Amino acid sequence: MYKKYKRVFLIVLDSVGIGHAPDEESFGDIKVNTLLHTIETAGGSLPNLSKMGLLNLIYDKSTPSDSYYTRARCVSNGKDTLTGHLEIMGVKTEKPLKTFTDTGFPDELIKELEQQTGRKVIGNVSASGTEIIERLGEEHMKTGAIIVYTSADSVLQIAAHEDVVPLDELYKICEIARKITLKEEWKVGRIIARPFIGKPGHFERTGNRHDYALDPPEKTDLDFLKEAGYDVLSIGKISDIFNNQGITSFKKTMDNHDGLKVIMEHLDKEFTGLCFANLNDFDSKYGHRRNPDGYMNALIEVDNNINTIKEKLHDDDLLIITADHGNDPTYKGTDHTREMTPVIIYNKKFLEPKRLNDLDTFASIGATILDNFNLKSKMGTSILEQLK
Repeated sequence: MYKKYKRVFLIVLDSVGIGHAPDEESFGDIKVNTLLHTIETAGGSLPNLSKMGLLNLIYDKSTPSDSYYTRARCVSNGKDTLTGHLEIMGVKTEKPLKTFTDTGFPDELIKELEQQTGRKVIGNVSASGTEIIERLGEEHMKTGAIIVYTSADSVLQIAAHEDVVPLDELYKICEIARKITLKEEWKVGRIIARPFIGKPGHFERTGNRHDYALDPPEKTDLDFLKEAGYDVLSIGKISDIFNNQGITSFKKTMDNHDGLKVIMEHLDKEFTGLCFANLNDFDSKYGHRRNPDGYMNALIEVDNNINTIKEKLHDDDLLIITADHGNDPTYKGTDHTREMTPVIIYNKKFLEPKRLNDLDTFASIGATILDNFNLKSKMGTSILEQLK
């Protein structure tokens, strides 16, 4: 049985960091702050998220809020999606995952991929996903060769036009790539299918992306919830990130707009446990592409919907809003940025919401959720009893 809350809704605003990580320089980041710099550069306001205390965290104010709010520090060795989500759910990454940003993938890996898939590979560089399909998409359509590329993350991405490589085949190719890259010297965190449509000069990526992550290196908080008989509902790419481990049901989404819609639908579902959602557009569409205006518009869309989400919550529901890393759209390069993340916690019956002390690890979020369901965490410190 649960202690206080029957349903917990955990929403990750992918890459919405708030700066101030004490180890930012060791990750090559200096004075980064995704949320602050987005607002300063793009302008605009977030009145509803501000009411929850979000902006107090970047302006160091104590404006009254209807939510508890604080910052969380990442202690894992990495600043990517997989690392951040694993830590939120109680697993610390000690050894960073392999990247091939500077060199591309080894010839031996590419040859093995070509041999097993029957398709030639073009690309094999670090690139923006939209840029590389514009550059190589026409050649791909003429030859049938698949476009392989990477980024600053530990990923191998495979782009293909849906009319040239049917989705089923693309997914099989990615499954082959996942098996090949289980070798220790090639072990990347994720293989990502990146299908697109359109004609040269007008290519467009579709919502049929699929991620093939490594299995979590150990049990996560999701496993403990599932094993204890609680529901663990996944929205967006959560099921991909955890390779479906610890998940009882999942719903993929096309974009943030669709993700918000699915969250609303799950608010009308009857369940006991965790609903875990990821809104990815901040990161994939705007952070990596260094587009603060687009990033701000995505924040405004969430702000416009957050009151409806809060209204749909039951009296014994808990809402937690956080992030997994930063991706300052005003910073140099295209990589994620090492930042602390916001943690906003809301319940309709809170009596004295206020700012809490910083959390010394993302894992305290998962620890709090486990504590609510009378389960013990391996990592992090529950703040459940501070929520009154």
